[in-house]
Amino acid sequence: MANRLEGRVAAITGGSQGIGLAIAQRFAQEGADVAFCYRSNQAGAKEVATEIHTLGRKAVGFQCDVGRVADGQKFIADSVAQFGKIDILVNNAGLERHADFWDATEEDYDAVLNVNLKGLFFITQAFVKHRMQAKAGGKVINISSVHEELPFPHFTSYCASKGGVKMLTRNLSIELAPLGITINNIAPGAIETPINSKLLNDPVKLNALLGNIPLKRLGKPEDVASMAAFLASSESDYATGTTFFVDGGLTWNYQEQ
Repeated sequence: MANRLEGRVAAITGGSQGIGLAIAQRFAQEGADVAFCYRSNQAGAKEVATEIHTLGRKAVGFQCDVGRVADGQKFIADSVAQFGKIDILVNNAGLERHADFWDATEEDYDAVLNVNLKGLFFITQAFVKHRMQAKAGGKVINISSVHEELPFPHFTSYCASKGGVKMLTRNLSIELAPLGITINNIAPGAIETPINSKLLNDPVKLNALLGNIPLKRLGKPEDVASMAAFLASSESDYATGTTFFVDGGLTWNYQEQ
């Protein structure tokens, strides 16, 4: 594999499992050093760092609650202190809470919006300030969701947060372009990750979902990581402000069961 990210440093939120882990591994394979943060999975974080070291790249995991603005800012500062710079930011950390709209609590709403939108906003701001100081461009990749576009009943706060990320990305693409910073979203569909473990173990729900996916399979974290590697590389330099759907055709074929 060509080392498209040789000499680059990437910071990834939520990098110890699922999609974030696959992106960290892929970036390392492509030649990047990786800083990542995790909320509580310290054992998983150590494994990730060890695995990336075996690929001949540097990796450091930082404990961080992305929903706390000061934590996110510290993650960027610590990553810069460790590696001297960050070229690529991947906002991958995400949270969802299931509830009927009339039962949704303020606590759950805040938890989802703080991680998915507010945390992402201020981590991106810290990254942009760093790149401005370095007088250099950069890449921001947000892991959004098909639910920036597609309704998902009983997950209203999640959908609102992802819709917010869609507009944040469009807006910042214009504001950051003069700085040479591009920003794009990846919108995964149904991906085999720990967040979907209940679904994966329920054959009836799983088959109903597969019936809605034209490519007739769930996505793998690697499917998302491939798109992230493209967006992190110079091959995507003219793409900004857009969302790349990685969903097997789900979005335009979806019918409520």
